[in-house]
Amino acid sequence: MLTFLSRRLWYGLLVLFGVVSLVFFLFTVLPGDPARMMLGQRADISSVESIQRELGLDRPLHHQYLHYLNDLSPFSIHRHSAEESLIYLDRDDYSYTKLITAGAYVFVAKRPYLRRSYQSDREVTEILLAAFPNTMLLAAVSILFAMFSGVILGTFIALKRKVWLSRGALVFSVLGMSLPSFFAAIIIAWVFAYLLGDVTGLSMTGSLWEVDDFGRGEYMAWQNLILPAVTLGIRPLAIVTELTRSSLDKVMAQDYIRTARAKGLSEFRIVTRHALKNALNPVITAVSGWFASLMAGAVFVEYVFGWKGIGVVIVDALEYYDFPVLMGAVLLISVVLVLVNIAVDIIYAWLDPRVRL
Repeated sequence: MLTFLSRRLWYGLLVLFGVVSLVFFLFTVLPGDPARMMLGQRADISSVESIQRELGLDRPLHHQYLHYLNDLSPFSIHRHSAEESLIYLDRDDYSYTKLITAGAYVFVAKRPYLRRSYQSDREVTEILLAAFPNTMLLAAVSILFAMFSGVILGTFIALKRKVWLSRGALVFSVLGMSLPSFFAAIIIAWVFAYLLGDVTGLSMTGSLWEVDDFGRGEYMAWQNLILPAVTLGIRPLAIVTELTRSSLDKVMAQDYIRTARAKGLSEFRIVTRHALKNALNPVITAVSGWFASLMAGAVFVEYVFGWKGIGVVIVDALEYYDFPVLMGAVLLISVVLVLVNIAVDIIYAWLDPRVRL
């Protein structure tokens, strides 16, 4: 199991390195001068050049790339002198702990540095950490809603063995997969918050924390989570329902299920203790893949419902060409997806020990 986990961690690091490289070169070639964005279009040339030197934008592209890797890495090399070097190492933007000193260089440990926003001059880490919990909460509630509802619904359809139920599940799966998140968000907000708002008590927009109308501080508004979570959960709910139904149909036809029935075990015990565990393997695999879609779809859903998460941060950063925030958001989502996939691999290996081989 340790070898299996080590191999998955190594693959995850390779994926993250590829994402970092792709994100850096992609946003580097995009049009726009960060110095002009920070100072305004009427800024004088000397001020613009000063900001470019401060940000390291006057250096060759490969120097900037190594500089960026040095900022992101939890271990980096610093240079005592202020001379030019292949890796730009004179940084006062973060604190670090010295590990090894060799001549003019020192090997240090630090937290990854995602640089500062061009618009607000706040650290990107601070901006993302303020918004990320809301996005993770939304994605987690959505996937849990899809998992539990989909497994229960798929199991019910598989055990009832009704033709019209199977066809209805297939139609529901196709419709759920075909429905874009932003369109579903608009329809659900209009129906349940605008038309039926007096009945449901839900509002069209709102985040987890809201300000009291009388200015007495913030309060937690859990009801604002319902509509965006259901909207995000529709597509994975459809696929989980169909996968559970089809997988459980195959498992229930296996020989060991007939043996369990011959021993006199109850149908409930057979399904919950024997059949369902083996039937959930493809469901777990699908859910891990759908987590990426949830993170991407959250950008539109958060914007429609006014949910203050990573999606709103990304939209605002795109509007103002705030590249450090965009790059940081993409990298943060990538790290989460890699960790989730590793966790899913571990669960999958626990359910089916053959996977470890």
